[in-house]
Amino acid sequence: MAGNTSGKTAVGTWIGFALIMLWCLFPVAWIISLSFKSEGETAAGSAQFLPKEPTFDNYKAIIDNPDFTRALINSFGIALIATLLSVIFATLAAYAIARLEFKGKRLVLSLALAIAMFPVVALVGPLFDMWTTFGLFNTWPGLIIPYMSFTLPLAIWTLSAFFREIPWEMEQAAQVDGATSWQAFRKVIVPLAAPGVFTAAILTFFFAWNEFVLAISLTSTTSSRTVPAQMSFFVGPDPFNPPYAQLATASVIVTLPVIVIVLLFQRKIVAGLTSGAVKG
Repeated sequence: MAGNTSGKTAVGTWIGFALIMLWCLFPVAWIISLSFKSEGETAAGSAQFLPKEPTFDNYKAIIDNPDFTRALINSFGIALIATLLSVIFATLAAYAIARLEFKGKRLVLSLALAIAMFPVVALVGPLFDMWTTFGLFNTWPGLIIPYMSFTLPLAIWTLSAFFREIPWEMEQAAQVDGATSWQAFRKVIVPLAAPGVFTAAILTFFFAWNEFVLAISLTSTTSSRTVPAQMSFFVGPDPFNPPYAQLATASVIVTLPVIVIVLLFQRKIVAGLTSGAVKG
C-alpha cells in the first residue's frame, strides 16, 4: 500500500514538473520557431507552430544590421563595466558591514534595500534633466551610474550574508602568520566568499543586460543605446505590421549569452544563492 502511494506521488510530481516546464518553455519555443519563419508567413498571420519553409534570412538581416550590432556592443560594454564596478564596491561595503561594528549599520542595510526596491520609472524624469545638464545623456556613464544605483544594494545584501558566515578566526590566523588586513581580506576572505561574489556579479549583469526603461529614456542615438531599447525601434516599413520574425530573431540572439552563462555556471549560481541564505 505504501509502495503504491509513493509511486502515485512520484508520477504526480513528474506530471506537475512536465506541466510547469511546458508552461515556461512554450513561449520560448514559439519565439525560436517564429525566428525561422519568412516575412510573408508572419505577415499572413499564420498560427502554425512550425514554419512552413524554415529560413535563416532573419538571422542574416539582424546580424547585418549595423544598429543592432552597435547596440549589442553597447549592451556588453555597459553591462560588464557596471558589473565589475558594482562587485568591487559591494565587496568592500559588505565586508565592512559584516565585520565592523558601527552605529547605523542596520539603517544602512535598510536604506540599501529601500533603494533596490525604488521604482525605476520615478527616477527617469530627474535623471533625464540631470544628465542633460551634466552632459551624461546618451553616454555609457549615463547608463552605468543608474544601473549601479540599483544593483549595488542587492549585491551588498548578498555579499554581507556570505562574509558573516566566514569564521573570524580564519582572518585572525592569517594576520598572526604575518599578513596585513588587506592581504588577509584579499587572499583569505574573498576566495572563501567566491560563490557570493559570483552570484552578485551574475545578478548585476542580468539586470544591466535586460534593463529597458532607463536605456530607452536616457539615450537618443545608437551610440549608447542597448539592445532592449534598440529592439523597440524595429518597426519595419509598415507601422501596422511590425516585423515579428526579426523581433523574435533579435530576442533569440540577445537571450543566447544569458543561457550560455547559466549553463556554464549553474552550479556556482545555485551554490551562491543557497549558501547566503543559511544565516541572517
